Amino acid sequence: MKEHITVLIPAYNEEKRIKSTIDSLKNSIYIDQIVVIDDGSTDNTASLLKNEPILLYRLEKNSGKGYAMNYGLEKVMDNSKIICFLDGDIGHTSIELDKLIKPLVENEADCTIGKFPSPKKKGGVGLVKKLAKEGVKFYTGQEIYSALSGQRAFKREVLKDLGKMEFGYGVEVGMTIDILNKGYRIKEIPVNMSHRETGRDLRGFIHRGKQFLHILYVLGKRRGDRKC
Repeated sequence: MKEHITVLIPAYNEEKRIKSTIDSLKNSIYIDQIVVIDDGSTDNTASLLKNEPILLYRLEKNSGKGYAMNYGLEKVMDNSKIICFLDGDIGHTSIELDKLIKPLVENEADCTIGKFPSPKKKGGVGLVKKLAKEGVKFYTGQEIYSALSGQRAFKREVLKDLGKMEFGYGVEVGMTIDILNKGYRIKEIPVNMSHRETGRDLRGFIHRGKQFLHILYVLGKRRGDRKC
């Protein structure tokens, strides 16, 4: 079996950027299959992709990123040697995903994480990022600066070993802790990716508040697991 490489894109109401995300991925030198899991979108996300050379799965209701990722994994795990996760709002910078795939193909890592450049505007995510970074360090002894990044690539055996992923915004942090504690190699890769930035308005603060609480919940579960 060749190194069949799949990218999974959980998407919720991404009509503004999903098409450019897909178009850029078509130029990849590695990717064999693009799979979009429409997580109950109420906009035109799904209809924009009807004529694209991808696999599209539509969930009837919005069930969260973790659920969509697990759903997609069930569909592609058996026929993929490398599986990537990518957010739907990455747009034309999605081609940078190739930089995450290359170290896996060359067996330099078991999992790679996209390390974004500094944001163009301050969004007030400092507390969330600090919680994620310090949480990973507390449970693993290792520093991962991009623990919140959803742009990742994995060897299949890593994902099989992890089993079901967390739901909510803590999915990446929990995954990072578990991967490191199982002895797999994580490599952070600088990428010139960009996505929709969360602003300093009420909606942005509510979003970051949810992130903080979800991550705190995931870290609390790890503490309970460690005591057992």
